[in-house]
Amino acid sequence: MATIEQLSLGVSDAERAARFWAAALDYRRRAPRFDGDEWIVLEPQPGAPGMAVAMDLSESPAQDFPRLHLDLDAGERSLDEELDRLLAHGAQRVDWRHYPTDPHPTEPPYVVLADPEGNRFCVSGRREPPTR
Repeated sequence: MATIEQLSLGVSDAERAARFWAAALDYRRRAPRFDGDEWIVLEPQPGAPGMAVAMDLSESPAQDFPRLHLDLDAGERSLDEELDRLLAHGAQRVDWRHYPTDPHPTEPPYVVLADPEGNRFCVSGRREPPTR
């Protein structure tokens, strides 16, 4: 039975993308598997769960509505805390109206961001109650 080994992101600047995703996920850079390997592959810290993420050079632009994207969970942080952290590392907010015809719009339990390469991803987590 096949298993997913890693997720590969198309990027125009592999070093920039690797710096962002290493900081966002607390991943480390994996050593190249063979001479001439130009991919940058990030992996979880030893003993930590997660899947490897590879940076693959691509000349195609990032998609506004990608068919495949990463969903991140804020974990112990509140959603707002995690958003602040990711934005400080270079993520950008994306205006996302996934269900524009919804007759009863509510605030979704996630926020859509883009990495420095423009690749979209979602972040979910617990929302803090509004302060007065």
